[in-house]
This record gives sequence, C-alpha cells and structure tokens, in this order.
Amino acid sequence: MFERNPERKMPLNRPLHVCYFGTYRAEYPRNQIVIEGLRRNGIKVTECHQPLWRGIEDRIKVIGGGWSNPEFWGRVIRTYFRLMVNYSRIADYDLLMVGYPGQLDVFLARVLSLLKGRPLGWDVFMSIYLIALERGLGQNHPQILKVLRRIEGWALRLPHLLVIDTRDYALWMQDTHGIKADRFSLVPTGADDRVFHRRAIPPKTDRSFLVLYYGTFIPNHGVEFIVEAAFLLREQEGLRFEFIGDGPDRPKIWEQAQKYRLKNLTFIDWLDKEALVLRIQQADICLGAFGTTPQSVMTVQNKIYEGLAMAKPVITGDSPAVRRNLTHGENIWVCRRADPQALAEAIQTLYANPALTESLGEKGYETFISTYDLKHIGQTLSRAIEMETRPQ
Repeated sequence: MFERNPERKMPLNRPLHVCYFGTYRAEYPRNQIVIEGLRRNGIKVTECHQPLWRGIEDRIKVIGGGWSNPEFWGRVIRTYFRLMVNYSRIADYDLLMVGYPGQLDVFLARVLSLLKGRPLGWDVFMSIYLIALERGLGQNHPQILKVLRRIEGWALRLPHLLVIDTRDYALWMQDTHGIKADRFSLVPTGADDRVFHRRAIPPKTDRSFLVLYYGTFIPNHGVEFIVEAAFLLREQEGLRFEFIGDGPDRPKIWEQAQKYRLKNLTFIDWLDKEALVLRIQQADICLGAFGTTPQSVMTVQNKIYEGLAMAKPVITGDSPAVRRNLTHGENIWVCRRADPQALAEAIQTLYANPALTESLGEKGYETFISTYDLKHIGQTLSRAIEMETRPQ
C-alpha cells in the first residue's frame, strides 16, 4: 500500500495540478462536473484521456461475453497505447486522478503514480459490478460476474484517495468489497450549472400542468410506477405527463402505456441539451427515481440536482441518501418507492397547491446554488485533494 501522503518536493506557492486520467466517459456529466468544478476552485486540470467504451451498453456487452472478441482486445491495446503517448507529454502534476468509470484504468494509473512519486485518486462514483448485477448478467454469466467483483475489489485498494457521492454507497462498498466506508471522500453528484440554470418562464394561458420524466429508462428509475401514477391521474383536468429519452426498458414502458390507452402521456426521443433544458423549463414538476434497486436507493440522481438547478419542484422516491442531502417538504418532495398511489398523491398535492409548488422550487434552487453547483462540488473535492497532496 502506498503511504497516504508521499513526500512532496514541489513548491507550495502555485496552484495544484491534477492530471485527470483514463478511458473515462468524457461526455458523462459526473466527469464534466468534477473537471470544471476543480478549475473553478483554482486547480489546474490536464486531461489525459482516450475513449475505450462506447457507452454503458458497450460495457455490458463486453461483460456479457464480448471480452473474448479479438476486436475488443485490439481496441484495448490501441486505446492504452495512445493513452500512454498522451501521458508522456504531460508535465509534472500533484495528483493523478482516474475518472469514471476507471475499474481497469486504476491498475495502470497505480504504476504511473508510483513511478512519478505522486498520490493516486479515483472518482469511483458507481460500481460497475453492481450495474452488471442489476442488469441480470449473473444469470447467464456467473463466473464473469465473480471476476468483475474481484477486479473491482482489487482496484479499490490501490488509490490514496477514493471518491464517491453518498455515505450509503460507501457503506455498500464496505459490505461488498471490505473497503472501510471512511476511506471514501464524499462528493455529491450535483449538476452542471453551465447547462442547467434558472430561466425566465413565460406566463401560462391555460390550466395545463406538465409532469416531466427524462432519462435512460432503466430499472433504477422505476418508470413503470410513473405510468401507473399517470393512469390513476388520467381524469385530472390539464395534468399531463411527458417522458423524454430512451433505454432498455422503454419498449416495455411503451407497451404498458398503450395497454392503458393513456391520453395524458407523451413519449419523446432523446433531445440535445438545449432542447431538453427548454422542456425542463416548461415543466411544472420534474421527477426523480422511484425504483428499489440498490443503485437507485443509494444515490441522488443527476436529474434531481438538475431540477433543483432550474428552480423546479422535484418529486423523487424516498431513501436515506435523499434525506441526508435534501429535506422533504422544504426543497424536495419524497414519496414511497415502487408505489404508484403514493406518487399520484404527491403529484396531486403539488398540483392542488401552487404556493407549495413555488416554494419547493425556490428553496430547491437556493439549496443547489449554496451546496451543489459546480463551484461547491469542486470545492468539496479540492479539499480532499489538498489533504492528499500537501505536506502534513
């Protein structure tokens, strides 16, 4: 195990320099938020990146047997060769930070940080093993799932600095991989306020009331319960639902809506960011996640913080993770998970109480800009990095 604070020989009268390293998803919000957040706190960030993965479905395909394809290993060799070329051109740094996902990158990064004599950090953010488990890969490929768990467990023992978004996730890592929860620095998910920020809303000319879900239609989100709630509220005048996005469960959700012949529910394919922000701007309520998978319960999803950033009232499923970060009835509204009746009642409550709806949006926005915007997310991580890089 590395010493947690290797001897420093670099001057302290300059900004810290972080090399953000790996095959991480460059367009994924978490990586963009972390990089920009650090920069807003005066830390120099140099990206050393080469794309390996083509998205979550690509990773799931590889785990499910695609790893044996020679084309995949050719891609791996080319990617890491280019990554090493990029790394060789980077000036000295204070900390090598592996971005999400980095379960494979950490092993190479450990060697590089050792040779450089610098500490290693990793924004774990989510467990790839848990994602594979929730996708049901263990049913057809139990041995692959065991190997993935073992690799992730080894990887977690390498960095000096481990980062994750909630205490609940850290406790799950402790129970699953034997890594003490206190080893993790907690950096909330937050939202990118360069994209998601408060905008003027034109006054309404009718009683329409838009309830918005957007996302990847995965079990975490519990979209089937939103459909059931829409069915329960189908006679409510002016109240309509809109689903934006795509994902593995969308065909099933579409069939469910067709079975009920819902006229108050509209499906829209993925929109670019600006168009999506405009739809959020027009929404009266934004929905979070209502599934009961461990991943859903342990995290506070991006869409929740994005709604707060745009001063929208947000309804989401209740959980200890949500309660630790936000307050029901003050800056968010929570209801029982996997319970369409509870969700319908929550929507009805806000629909019938404009003052409460407005207050939730205002208080949520105040909470966001005081705690979860880019500056504050970067500040939280900056403090953790400084602890690892400054002499004690």
